[in-house]
Amino acid sequence: MAPKFPFRSTILLAVIGILAVALPLLLMRIGVLDAYTARVLTMGGVNAIMAMSVNMIVGITGQLSLGQAGFLAIGAYSCIFFNFDLGLPLPLAVLCAVLVTTFAGFLIGFPVLKLSGDYLAIVTLGFGEIIRVVFINLKSLTGGPNGRTFTTEMVMNGELAFAVTTASMIVVLALLQNFLRSTYGRAIKACREDEIAANANGINIFRYKMLGFVIAAFIAGIGGCIYVMVVGFVKPDVAQFLKSIEFLIYVVLGGMGSMTGAILASYVLTYLQEFLRFLQDYRLLIYPVILILFMLFRPKGLLGMKEFSFIGFIDKIGGRLSARSKKAQL
Repeated sequence: MAPKFPFRSTILLAVIGILAVALPLLLMRIGVLDAYTARVLTMGGVNAIMAMSVNMIVGITGQLSLGQAGFLAIGAYSCIFFNFDLGLPLPLAVLCAVLVTTFAGFLIGFPVLKLSGDYLAIVTLGFGEIIRVVFINLKSLTGGPNGRTFTTEMVMNGELAFAVTTASMIVVLALLQNFLRSTYGRAIKACREDEIAANANGINIFRYKMLGFVIAAFIAGIGGCIYVMVVGFVKPDVAQFLKSIEFLIYVVLGGMGSMTGAILASYVLTYLQEFLRFLQDYRLLIYPVILILFMLFRPKGLLGMKEFSFIGFIDKIGGRLSARSKKAQL
């Protein structure tokens, strides 16, 4: 008899996804959540998508990459180019932009993944800076240092922006979780844990590193498209080094290797940055102090390498309730 767990997991994830989108939308409609809070939640979703992209390389593949913001910029500018310049419908433009970003990840990953450790970090850092400089000088396509605007319905409609961003994040999370449980995902994790042992067992190290890098670029392309559709504006500075470090902080704080931890940390830190705005310039001092204190007392991050399981959580609650009912009957 086929196990029921995958079916239960799919149904539960679908229900949670619907609730995660529907409940905040309902609160927005009745005025409990204002437009500003909706905007913060939307940007938290964008950051969560980018955090999953970085986590795919750093936490799952075990390679230190500091250039993911460059892929975000490629996805954002490609989306504008295909939709505004070529006149393609927005869904098709997003698809083409994501494919372009994925192909860019393949081209860049092919030479750089032959390196490892600090060398890989330096090369990916250089890649991000190259992308930024190229976009600054391609004024006819990118608008130069001033960037380009991109007017979509999501820029004006906060509810639509939140719904699309949150739904995209949940779909990406579901696909990633299923991939990581597959044979390919386990092979990538084996390369992370011990390359020598993985190679001895017939796993092609470079192939699976490349697969993880391309998947991360694919996710970053989605994040770039959603970013420019929500913000309505993009500049070459979005590819700068500090942006990649910001995404890396989400991963480290959430737990390297934990997708749900990275998502949780993305929302927490996005809200924290907005909450501390009343401190003005002192916010730049308080925010790093909070991060340092957190890492001192919780060095493995919020969830470590563990994933939050909705199935396990519900089963645990159900087991406790059934145990209490049995004790009451006795």
